[in-house]
Amino acid sequence: MKNKFLYIYMMLIAMSFAACDDYFDVNTDPNAATEPPINGLLASTTQRSAINTYNAGTFTSFFVQYQASPNQGSPTDTYDEVDYSGTWGSFYDVMTDLYDMRELGAKQGAKEHEGVAKILMAYNLATVIDIWGSVPYTEAFSGEVVTPDYDSDETLYQTVLQLLDQGIADLGAGSSSVRLAADSDFIHGGDVDAWLKTAHALKARYLNHFSKTSGYNATEVLSNVDKAYTANADNAEVTRFQVRNPWAQVARNNANLLLDGWLSEQFIDALNGTTFGVEDPRLPLITNPLADGSYVGTPNGAGRRGDGTTAEECYLIEGKFYSATNSPLMMVTFAEIKMIEAEAAFRNNNKDRALNAFLAGIREHMNKMGVASTDTDAYIAAAYPGLTAGTLTLTNIMREKYVVMFLNPESWVDARRYDYQYQDFTLPQNANLNEFIRRVQYPSTELTRNSANTPQVSLTDRIFWD
Repeated sequence: MKNKFLYIYMMLIAMSFAACDDYFDVNTDPNAATEPPINGLLASTTQRSAINTYNAGTFTSFFVQYQASPNQGSPTDTYDEVDYSGTWGSFYDVMTDLYDMRELGAKQGAKEHEGVAKILMAYNLATVIDIWGSVPYTEAFSGEVVTPDYDSDETLYQTVLQLLDQGIADLGAGSSSVRLAADSDFIHGGDVDAWLKTAHALKARYLNHFSKTSGYNATEVLSNVDKAYTANADNAEVTRFQVRNPWAQVARNNANLLLDGWLSEQFIDALNGTTFGVEDPRLPLITNPLADGSYVGTPNGAGRRGDGTTAEECYLIEGKFYSATNSPLMMVTFAEIKMIEAEAAFRNNNKDRALNAFLAGIREHMNKMGVASTDTDAYIAAAYPGLTAGTLTLTNIMREKYVVMFLNPESWVDARRYDYQYQDFTLPQNANLNEFIRRVQYPSTELTRNSANTPQVSLTDRIFWD
């Protein structure tokens, strides 16, 4: 009944948006509402921002080899110029509604909604930049420009950070005439303090993206970490869906022989003891073993071993931690923030803080997944015997963060910042590039109708922070 109500509610919200200015609108319904309810916008944008995390993860998880296609030579596996117009459109649809929510918030004196709109705009915009690079923003949402210009990725990152600062200021103003409706906020239930923590968590994340540039400031990263999450309960995540968590649908598809959600050999081997000699207790909470008790992944680009009707490789399974009906769809987590803290402290030569944050990141992720504390202790002891602040390495931190960020598109940022130096990480079989992918091609919707402004790029061209 709850999901049925949610579906009806979201459909009504979607109908109310029909006349909003939208970069992608062609026709206008004269009978539609001209000003959507602000809490309707809150409901739509919080829920769909989380879904956008999934949308991006459906292909970035192949680039970091969490997933592999069961079909040999799959375009996503092998770095073809795949058209991700649907994902581009989903992000711009949400950002258009966030623009409207921000404008409506200013008109109504709804500072809390303004603040959340700016924080979620920063989140969606940064994800689009991290995937495509330079994108339309300044001219994209007013409805006055049909073919908007592209802002540079580096300039837009400053916009992202400014949006977060403005969102923090709005939420701290304490003068909102309209409060966040708890039932309409799918991420934090109307909790302003939780949104403030998320804003600082995102700021720590995006500042940490500068690790390969001269603008990297570890102290500023850590300052925002200190104002971010302190427990798993703080996570920015969604657990209410129209039907089910979309990764649960992926698992369901595979159970119905639609061959979806197959796990990469790289990821499985990192957890089954092949790569590091230690079995990770998180693996059974992600997928099932084969009949002989082993865990086997699919090599990227190679395709499946059998015909897919008998389990010969591992894939996402219904009911597991990431792929149950109401599994959390996680945008930013406490475990990620601890790993960001570990990296920033390590780069800042604060090795004691780095070690404590590193261990906390492992423990909090395992705790979130439901791993027994004794199993967590046993894993740490086996994986890092005798580890001290003096022996901790960046390789250790990135190895564990890779597991913590499973299926999250942020992991592709990490892979590029780290130059894909994960142990035993190799190019997909029959890859169309001689190096790892650095970006995707602009969608066909842009190449056809906004070609004069769309940059010409190759898949090995790097985003500015790379």
